[in-house]
Amino acid sequence: MKMEKQLDARAIGDRLRQLRGDRTQAAVAEAVGVTDMAISQYEAGVRIPSDEMKIRLADLYGVGIEQLFFIRKFKEEKDG
Repeated sequence: MKMEKQLDARAIGDRLRQLRGDRTQAAVAEAVGVTDMAISQYEAGVRIPSDEMKIRLADLYGVGIEQLFFIRKFKEEKDG
């Protein structure tokens, strides 16, 4: 079996919403240097943050980038 990492915009949005907790989108946006509309779009799964923004959000929430942004899927390798 081979492990493949994938980005899933909806799952990322769900995690971002959970981690935001009681903070407003505007407060998170100010902390990481984007608009509250950008945070809204990340949380809705409309956009995936840039690599730089992934780092800022992971730092803000105190989690690892992989933990926050990647979903692991297992695929069977077929012998060819």
